[in-house]
Amino acid sequence: MPLHHAGLRYPHERVLLPRTKLAYVHLQNLLTDAKRDRSARVFGYVGIWLPDELLLLYLQSGEVVNATCKEGEHFSVVPIASALERVPHEPELGEICFHEADDEQLACMFATQVTPPDPWPEEVLPEDPGTLFPHLMSITYDGVVEVVLDGYVNFLIFRDGIVARAFLSGPAKGTFVERMQALFAEGKSGSRLVRRWPVPAPLPHQTPPALVQAYRELSESLVQRLVESGRESAPEIAEHARRTLLEKHPALERFAPDNGRPRHDPAEEMSAVTSAIAAWLAEVLWTAADHDTVSPEALLRDLTRERRHMLQSAGFYEQLPFKIEW
Repeated sequence: MPLHHAGLRYPHERVLLPRTKLAYVHLQNLLTDAKRDRSARVFGYVGIWLPDELLLLYLQSGEVVNATCKEGEHFSVVPIASALERVPHEPELGEICFHEADDEQLACMFATQVTPPDPWPEEVLPEDPGTLFPHLMSITYDGVVEVVLDGYVNFLIFRDGIVARAFLSGPAKGTFVERMQALFAEGKSGSRLVRRWPVPAPLPHQTPPALVQAYRELSESLVQRLVESGRESAPEIAEHARRTLLEKHPALERFAPDNGRPRHDPAEEMSAVTSAIAAWLAEVLWTAADHDTVSPEALLRDLTRERRHMLQSAGFYEQLPFKIEW
């Protein structure tokens, strides 16, 4: 049975900000403090309940590295910048929390939100522990089982068919075994949803908004420099190259000319966006640059000099088909 997003609550290790009215909290200040304050530079999540959606910001060492949004019954990955833009500057409604959580739990949360669960065999009743646990033990199951009960989300981590560890939400009453048993207690009120996923991959990192902006400005500066050097067709060449590379590098969809329309950041990982930009700009340089006047290496070195440390950290230069000497 689908659960309304406003009721969802995830496990946590430490409460840095209890669930409170969004109007009382300045989100940007909260995230800035998470970077600067040593005690807040943790692995965890910021949950933001808005009237029609739930936003989750994933943090590692105090940095926002990914974001998801639940509208209706389903979650989706959203660019970090877009997630922040969804939060009103002066909200009248909404709630927010900041919780510390284990990195493995963050991976479980993300995977169960954005990937489909594995189906259960017909003979297994997942809500019945008498069939669920014997089945998982018989197949020496490795993966994560999510149990949602009365809006509280719980994760059971299985290794070789037994529960190796668990991340439990809800009232922390009783021993670990008693809390596990309560998840499957007969006659428990509310909705119970039991699903399973393979062992989740580590939490992926989106491309930081500052790096996306740097890539946008670099591509625009490159085209402008080519136009100034006499290649007036550079904008058309760049757009043709971008469209040609879209199938291999979908992240380039977010780098289309704005034409007066709002731009949205890519939600792909930094490595994918960096590879896409490097392939695109290399193609533009080979096609549009006057190689007799200035080499692609020299032109790109000049355009990226001020941000070379950021681009080096992202692995940009390593993705180019030529080497830039500093």
